[in-house]
Amino acid sequence: MTELSIVIIFLVIIAIVKGVRIVPQGEEWVVERLGKFTGVITPGLHVINPILSKVRYQVTTKDIILEIPEQEVITSDNAVILANAVAFIKVSSIERAVYGIENFREAMRNMVQTNLRSIIGGMELNHALTSRDRIKAELKNAVADEALDWGLTVKSVEIQDIKPSINMQNAMERQAAAERERVAVVTEAEGAKQALILNAEARLEAARKDAEAQMVGAKASAESIKFITASAKENIDSANFLLGDRYIQALQKMSSSGNSKIVVMPGDLIGAVRNLVGGK
Repeated sequence: MTELSIVIIFLVIIAIVKGVRIVPQGEEWVVERLGKFTGVITPGLHVINPILSKVRYQVTTKDIILEIPEQEVITSDNAVILANAVAFIKVSSIERAVYGIENFREAMRNMVQTNLRSIIGGMELNHALTSRDRIKAELKNAVADEALDWGLTVKSVEIQDIKPSINMQNAMERQAAAERERVAVVTEAEGAKQALILNAEARLEAARKDAEAQMVGAKASAESIKFITASAKENIDSANFLLGDRYIQALQKMSSSGNSKIVVMPGDLIGAVRNLVGGK
């Protein structure tokens, strides 16, 4: 075997070795021949022309996780909130992904970030903080068509966190504290008002009951007086005795009082009693 033959065999072996490509599972490689797209080789063993062909791109076929960095967003009511997200995408057309955009990962990250800012910017603060599902759905719809042109499929977009900025949180806490104080003052004033109303109603009811009691007592006294007067006219001696006894008891009480020094009694006690009942 001549030296030339040995050199040729050696070059052939090197060419074969360099032309053999083993594509791992979960990847697909883009092959170019003389700088032009030739095709895509799938997982497994492949042999390419090492002189004219070259593996240009190695693209994963697995789901790609894109972290969308936190950013400040101004809502429609001029509140500043912080929001970040995560997008799950998959390469559906390798040729579009590598030739349709220079860096599809960075392009998708910027597009999601821009649309997230636009969607939240059209909402008010309270609505934005409580509408994660709506934001997620709108965000996915906003980026899906553009991603499809780049050979990408948007599987899901999730809002990781959405919260007011530090200054906004402090302002909201002060507002909440002021609102709680206002509610407490209103509640206390309402309680005092109700207490005054209840006290007034109680006094009114007590006065009404007292008036009714006085009316009942007055009617009873009037009936008693009528009865006594009628009885006295029929039996003057009994009435004289009864009134005289009561009169004497009253004088005894007056005389037993510490403030009473002199008790004046009428000379004609029976006549005084008779005059009280209207007797002759």
